[in-house]
Amino acid sequence: MKRLEIPETPYAGGLTRRSAHRLLALLAGALALPTSMVKVVWAKQPEGKFQQIADGIFAHHGLHELMNSDNHGDIANTGFIIGEESVAVIDTGGSFHTGTALRNAVRAATAKPIRYVINTHMHPDHVLGNAAFTPDQPRFVSHAKMARALAARGTRYLEAAKEAMGEEAFRGTEIVLPTEGVREPTTLDLGGRKLKLTPKPTAHTDNDLIIVDEKTQTAFVGDLIFSGHIPTLDGSILGWVQVLKEVDKQPPQLIVPGHGPASMGWTAAYGPMLRYLDTVIEDVRKIIAEGGTINDAIKTAGPQEAPRWALFDEFHQRNVTAAFAELEWE
Repeated sequence: MKRLEIPETPYAGGLTRRSAHRLLALLAGALALPTSMVKVVWAKQPEGKFQQIADGIFAHHGLHELMNSDNHGDIANTGFIIGEESVAVIDTGGSFHTGTALRNAVRAATAKPIRYVINTHMHPDHVLGNAAFTPDQPRFVSHAKMARALAARGTRYLEAAKEAMGEEAFRGTEIVLPTEGVREPTTLDLGGRKLKLTPKPTAHTDNDLIIVDEKTQTAFVGDLIFSGHIPTLDGSILGWVQVLKEVDKQPPQLIVPGHGPASMGWTAAYGPMLRYLDTVIEDVRKIIAEGGTINDAIKTAGPQEAPRWALFDEFHQRNVTAAFAELEWE
């Protein structure tokens, strides 16, 4: 295991056309018994519910919606893990409001210090709540590639979030870059509880990070797994399939997906994900082999998947576009 790495100062680069296209697909979380909920009421928003899914582990199910003024960007799963000495927060939602609800839930469950805020990847629905935790002065931890990527896209993420949610729901939201990056498997100690952080090669994005609680073998897998909500591609579709197959060799006992139930078994999550990605790959490869165009692929690749996924119309064609751009160069 290696120590966490302090990333180099990120540059504030502009969006490439490829990044801008894919960004559209992205913009489209009191201690209780295992079956109970920690509830935090948000103004003009449904209650934020944090379910205890395992000993000392709480998770929140984000809505299967695009960001808007009613949901405050609460469209991704978030959670926290309590050790004997400190707390790790994992993903913070799509706005300062979602981050605040998560922070309130932590404070309702424990008075222990929030030592870490860990982001599974760079997408705005997972990181824009980070600012709510700055008073705690935690270590903001991510994949080593996330800081640079988020700095490059951050301005546009904020602009798009503000446009989608409106001034009131967006208020307080800002980019908080990671202070520490993970390049190799790394262990964090919460006191009597260790978390293993494993950076992955390019899959959903180029900065996906899996967090495993060694005590319960519960894994926060971020957007490597979608359940119910259609997957969104911002990295490599071939790499994504490969990463999923590698995790499947030694699957965790319980996972928190990036989108879907607060927790679920690996097998129930893995099968539908692999089927969708393989369907897109197979259909796009066939169209390319027959001399078809990207427009042909957009119209005809993977329509049979539509009934199985929420927000299919919003994201599927963009996934096909990204897959075509990758697979045509095989």
